[in-house]
Amino acid sequence: MTNNPKRYTITAALPYTNGPIHIGHLAGVYVPSDIYSRYLRLQGRDVLFVCGSDEHGVAISMKAKKEGITPQQVIDKYDGIIRKSFSDFGISFDNYSRTSAKIHHDTASEFFRTLYEKGDFIEQVTEQLYDAKADQFLADRFVIGTCPKCGNEEAYGDQCEKCGSTLNATDLINPKSTITGETPIMKSTKHWFLPLDRYEDFLKEWILVGHKNDWKPNVYGQVKSWIDGGLEPRAVTRDLDWGIDVPVEGAEGKKLYVWFDAPIGYISSTKEWALREGKDWEPYWKDQDTKLVHFIGKDNIVFHCVIFPAMLKAEGSYILPDNVPANEFLNLEGNKLSTSKNWAVWLHEYLEDFPNQQDVLRYALTSNAPETKDNDFTWKDFQARNNNELVAIYGNFINRVVVLTNKYYSGVVPAPQELSEVDQATVTELKAYPAVISSSLERYRFREALGELMNVARLGNKYLADEEPWKVIKDNPERVQTQMYVALQIAAALSSLCEPFLPFTAIKLSRILKIASPLSWATISESSDLIPAGHQIGDPDVSGELLFAKIEDEEIQKQIDKLEATKTANKAENKVVESQKEAIQFDDFAKMDLRVGTILEASKMPKANKLLILKVDTGIDVRTIVSGIAESFKPEDIIGKKVTVLVNLAPRNLRGVESQGMILMTTNAEGKLVFVNPDAEAANGETIN
Repeated sequence: MTNNPKRYTITAALPYTNGPIHIGHLAGVYVPSDIYSRYLRLQGRDVLFVCGSDEHGVAISMKAKKEGITPQQVIDKYDGIIRKSFSDFGISFDNYSRTSAKIHHDTASEFFRTLYEKGDFIEQVTEQLYDAKADQFLADRFVIGTCPKCGNEEAYGDQCEKCGSTLNATDLINPKSTITGETPIMKSTKHWFLPLDRYEDFLKEWILVGHKNDWKPNVYGQVKSWIDGGLEPRAVTRDLDWGIDVPVEGAEGKKLYVWFDAPIGYISSTKEWALREGKDWEPYWKDQDTKLVHFIGKDNIVFHCVIFPAMLKAEGSYILPDNVPANEFLNLEGNKLSTSKNWAVWLHEYLEDFPNQQDVLRYALTSNAPETKDNDFTWKDFQARNNNELVAIYGNFINRVVVLTNKYYSGVVPAPQELSEVDQATVTELKAYPAVISSSLERYRFREALGELMNVARLGNKYLADEEPWKVIKDNPERVQTQMYVALQIAAALSSLCEPFLPFTAIKLSRILKIASPLSWATISESSDLIPAGHQIGDPDVSGELLFAKIEDEEIQKQIDKLEATKTANKAENKVVESQKEAIQFDDFAKMDLRVGTILEASKMPKANKLLILKVDTGIDVRTIVSGIAESFKPEDIIGKKVTVLVNLAPRNLRGVESQGMILMTTNAEGKLVFVNPDAEAANGETIN
């Protein structure tokens, strides 16, 4: 790869169309890839940024079965939602395609046939998992079991989401069909395999030697571990009823494996773009002066760093990725994001709840990006980053500059006098920031780059706070002209430097300052006159608007309550109803003496976390009952509580205290322990039949 590539092909992982986009997808893939693409465009580079909906995964078929609709209906629904969300959020794809498009089917089929005709596949009859009840082979997500590498009992047939290992369905321990819950059997079937072992030497040289120092440690480490473990042939076809037909004779009923066809989606999306724009697609994939960069999450590392490169190498005419800056996972309020469990902050819902605040989410996700380890998104942190950073630092600086310019000079940039040492030092520091931010972005350190952007705003705030033009104006108005001129140069620089990170803010700030087109970063580095004296900034009704608005506690609580409702619903849905116990005779039941009682006293059992010692008036007597409810109820909260008591239970000695009965309890839909309450009017001692 040349140090100065002629063009860049940037790909973002194709999202599955089995659900909308959530913040985990944004933080891991789409925000960093968009920042990088926007940055390169600002530098005048030839950039192609492509993506598209992945519509052939087993997750699509599973979603269709669950909702009782066809896979086509599923993909059409979510492709529409995803496209609109990306557009409204400002993800600047040059082309967003879909793998159900004819151009993709043709491209993937042609790619397969090329490798087939070159003899690059192994054709084998193997034993695969089969659900006899569903009369179906169990590929990928249709089977779940225990991961052989980490022991996770909910690993899928293609991947363990806990440890990130790439698996085959037959690797799973104690596999179960996700269709019927049945234990699968083994059955013979014919498939085509890509012999990854043939490419082991190439991959070792290309990755373990060639990219040891420039790939992220988490990416390099995972790939090295996979290669060191020994590569084996990988099936590129599946027994499925949804996907791209395997385009060779003798493959009836077979489909291309989604992880064979999905990355080819980058190529077909490029072809679609080229046809629309009247361009040649091939240089973006076949010219050695093109830099190819894949943005993905860590669960896709092996596919993009081992399998897809082996496919490209086998085909022979394509360039290989220069870098694959994969991120780790983002969790939500301490728990793993999950589409199936609805544990997510969905992008389309965020855009409805926080209109015109796209950049706040972009900022929060980038400043907390899981670049080297899993990170956690919380709504309180989101609020704090907006209120304490965007509003209090960035927004505060711009507001002060604009208000003072309007107040002192009717919105006209004043002519500076001779710059003091402080002025010169401030301008010199400002000129250095484009190179500093660029250095971070070129190394895919987006969180670091965003921090440097905020340092520009801090530079402006410190300059104004130290110079105090609002005080100096009384005695030295000429000095204030220079101070405000310098402050306006910082504001103008921010309007361009923030564009990759906060594109809506960049547009708004340019409108406020009345800057017609974005300043080049080279100009910011070289010129001290970014916004010249005599320039009229926006009208007061425009220039006086705030860049960022404070987010109130009520807005955040609404989001927290929404998540709590989801958690409650998940518990209710996943609650397991215990099977019926062994049958008893009526006489056995009739022996039970259930009475209404009232708790008179309650105290914790010493050295026992779960036990309370209760004094209960049963109407017959006042007796001691030891109950294991201490983790659910405070003693003081249950005094005077009416309860149902089994009074003729044989006494038991618990930690030295004789318990003379049992309080009847159950759990509600939320899994919380609750009393089985008698009628509020019932008297102590009344029997319950």
